[in-house]
Amino acid sequence: MHGQDGRGRVGAPIYTAEQRRRRDSTRWTLVQGILAPIQFLVFLVSLGLVLRYLLTGEGAFAADISVLAKTATLYTIMVTGAAWEKKVFGRWLFAAPFFWEDVFSMLVIALHTAYVVMLVGEFGSTSDRMLVALAAYVTYVVNAGQFLWKLRLARLEGAPRLQAVGA
Repeated sequence: MHGQDGRGRVGAPIYTAEQRRRRDSTRWTLVQGILAPIQFLVFLVSLGLVLRYLLTGEGAFAADISVLAKTATLYTIMVTGAAWEKKVFGRWLFAAPFFWEDVFSMLVIALHTAYVVMLVGEFGSTSDRMLVALAAYVTYVVNAGQFLWKLRLARLEGAPRLQAVGA
């Protein structure tokens, strides 16, 4: 099974043998594996609080704190993800196998950052800010889906090799 290269072509493997070795040996792989579910849990709590505010007008402070926590986890996973990409592919960002995931990640970061700017700079209404948070969360879900799909492809790509070793 082959993944897509940075230009969307099917057929190029996600990892060379050397990249797979580096991926499996770097601590950044473990860090990403720990941070991703933490970020998802923070997202779920925050999504509930943002939706509560948008539906009832109550809980703005709790929603703001939760979006700031989500943004902090996002920044953390993006910085450590860039370190992972550097270790595995030799580039901080936009390595061919993860090019489109990184491009979409920039939109996710931009929307989360816009929320923070709105909060700190007191731009727009609280509802406006929560709608930006909601847009950030929609893009986050799409981006998380991209990465989960790539993880699935990488596992399928490695499966024939594992089956051959076990035979």
